[in-house]
Amino acid sequence: MTEEERKVITDKITEARQRIAEAAIASGRRPEDITMVAATKMNDADRVRAAVEAGVDVCGENRVQELLEKYEQHAYDGKPLHFIGTLQSNKVKYLIGKVAMIESVSSVKLAKVIDKEAAKAGICQDILLEVNIGREESKLGIDPDELDSAILEIAKLEHVHVRGLMAIPPKTQPNQEKTLYFDRMSQLFIDISAKKYDNISMDCLSMGMSADYCEAISCGATIVRLGTAIFGARHY
Repeated sequence: MTEEERKVITDKITEARQRIAEAAIASGRRPEDITMVAATKMNDADRVRAAVEAGVDVCGENRVQELLEKYEQHAYDGKPLHFIGTLQSNKVKYLIGKVAMIESVSSVKLAKVIDKEAAKAGICQDILLEVNIGREESKLGIDPDELDSAILEIAKLEHVHVRGLMAIPPKTQPNQEKTLYFDRMSQLFIDISAKKYDNISMDCLSMGMSADYCEAISCGATIVRLGTAIFGARHY
């Protein structure tokens, strides 16, 4: 990549940092309380390394095969790596030992597969539970009404540690309506935190992407996942 392309990524991260800081302060928190995840889908190893050098907090990958390729190229070196995309059970084994967190655990069944593979590796895998906050039939995720029962079952697993919740609100809603979903997620997060389940730590609320991360922070997000805000529009 050219130096100009590298500078564009650096400038975009600087701009995002400023917006995150402003949103955090406006919501009564510190800028450092918000984790910026660079959503690196469809960006090559050089562009990912540029984001790492520019100071993103975490790299987040959506596709297992893409993650493995860039992992071998040392694209993520120096930063924690999260998996943030749809995860099939048969791909879990490829992530264990490579990712610090799997943010997109959409079912009890998937959590059990992760637990099994983590046990084989002798580790405890940090996860977030993905909530289908919009109850969309086209999306995976745990129904909000079933979250308590899911947590009770997942809490029994010895090789996963639930660190919080993740959600993607319906795409068709304008930002002012998305805050309704963000607020609902925040309330779920608060309610679960108050119940103090064993093996459950409500440290992380991952919600908000390039188009709406400031709104998500205003509603309590601690992790935001930025793709186009860092790398520009994706070319599919």
